[in-house]
Amino acid sequence: MAEITKPRDVQVVPIGTDTRIFRSRSWARLRFEIEYALAKGTTANSFLIEADKVALIDPPGETFTEIYLDALQKRTDLKKIDYVILGHVNPNRAATLKALLEVAPQITFVCSNPGAINLRGALENPDLPILVKRGGETLDLGKGHSLEFIPTPNPRYPDELCTYDPQTEILYTDKLFGSHICGDQVFDEGWQVFLEDRRYYFECVMAPHARQVDTSLEKLSDLKVRMYAPNHGPLVRYGLIELTTAYREWLQQQNNQENSVALIYASAYGNTATIAQAIAHGITKTGVSVEAINCEAAEPAEIQAAVEKASGFIIGSPTLGGHAPTPIQTALGIILSNAAKNKLAGVFGSFGWSGEAIDLLESKLKDAGYRFGFDPIRVKFKPDDVTLQTCEEAGTDFAQTLKRIKKVRVVSQQPANNLEQAVGRILGSLCVVTAKHGDVSSAMLASWVSQASFTPPGLTIAVAKDRAMEPLTYSGKEFVVNILAEGRQLRKHFMKNFAPGEDRFAGIETQESQNGSPILSGALAYLECTVKSRMEVGDHWLVYATVEDGKVLNPDSVTAVHHRKSGNHY
Repeated sequence: MAEITKPRDVQVVPIGTDTRIFRSRSWARLRFEIEYALAKGTTANSFLIEADKVALIDPPGETFTEIYLDALQKRTDLKKIDYVILGHVNPNRAATLKALLEVAPQITFVCSNPGAINLRGALENPDLPILVKRGGETLDLGKGHSLEFIPTPNPRYPDELCTYDPQTEILYTDKLFGSHICGDQVFDEGWQVFLEDRRYYFECVMAPHARQVDTSLEKLSDLKVRMYAPNHGPLVRYGLIELTTAYREWLQQQNNQENSVALIYASAYGNTATIAQAIAHGITKTGVSVEAINCEAAEPAEIQAAVEKASGFIIGSPTLGGHAPTPIQTALGIILSNAAKNKLAGVFGSFGWSGEAIDLLESKLKDAGYRFGFDPIRVKFKPDDVTLQTCEEAGTDFAQTLKRIKKVRVVSQQPANNLEQAVGRILGSLCVVTAKHGDVSSAMLASWVSQASFTPPGLTIAVAKDRAMEPLTYSGKEFVVNILAEGRQLRKHFMKNFAPGEDRFAGIETQESQNGSPILSGALAYLECTVKSRMEVGDHWLVYATVEDGKVLNPDSVTAVHHRKSGNHY
């Protein structure tokens, strides 16, 4: 698929009385973070309320600084802006805020107390004019715009603050209800088409903090809201009730899981937090919940309660001056004193020039007798796409091991019952599904493949939620279905358990398809496919894809078929 090269721009549209949105848009992926992995671009949404007082909400990051300020100056007098309201303080925004202050030094910043601490550090100015807002406090802009503030913190964003305008009934939700997708739609007409992207964003950003997000929704439930205005993606107007209901259902799924993992970390420059997020996503997709804890903001009692409750724990740290930061050392002491030795453990971290903190965590936990669910993850500087995929796979492996230990997901050793025997008689051709997007590639053995349509030619594939291949099967993604011939060579290779980040194609002869995915030269035939839609079906996703091209490579062979005795496992 050709890369989209459309230039970045800023779309400005009225969305309510005295209120406009400034949508800084990029059709390309901007950052190496797991929630951007669908690579559908993004919008950084900022909002301007011009009443008797003027308030600017959430200016974008440095990627958009120049075009954003240019668009803003064309539509308002920057010297008349009274307040800049920040839903959360990201160091990435510092360049935009500094440039804004140069032309509008009269601005007063409005944020939460944790946000004020972060903002003074990001702008390197202890004397910034900051108005700290707590829950229930208001800011009167005149003309009925008496803004109300609701703190909605979580471990990843402890300073998060939502803003509600009763005049327009718009709730500025910061990270809540967002999605990374770029297009011309300002609002979510036909909201169903955005649900997959919003679900993915939820799983990446919200699922590891399900308990805190649930609390946040309760805080917001009494407001009379006409529209959600998140930082990213289309504004939520047409599907507001449905998306709110979906969030509650997704949160309930997370909170009701029998197994959980305590994910404890600190992050100096955001890199360790990004790794933690990728690991968390790999865990939650398996049906195991995550209790993420930023130990820089957590009380010791919270860490202790989490490790005692969890079935396993993972701890991550940056290396600062050759050491682990004090909050990590404190958390490690709590773990060693309170976590049972039969709990599964994991270690990860990022570093610039050395990785002593990771070595410390690994050695202390090994000496204490803990079993590791994956090899320690060491990331130098900022993680890239391949590293994040490896981290996600490590999280999935950790959760699968945890479930085996807990004997929750054990294939029954009893003879299959009549129903299971009957279901097992459903046959499917044996295939290997392969995909490559950018530097990330993967493959999986599949037998639940079936033709689904004649015009256009299409097929369905059932993909287990915890398969490493699953992130490469979202709408718009491309892959190749390699139909295997009878024989065991290729089948045996792809049946083995691959380590996180391991090359699935090592030692296998391949060629590149038109969509960039590998074709197995030893396959009977191949089909180049594009995903059109997905449907959630229990513990699998049912993927519908159209076939764009294909070829029979070995016409004299017979298609391999997978015979099963029971329908309760592959």
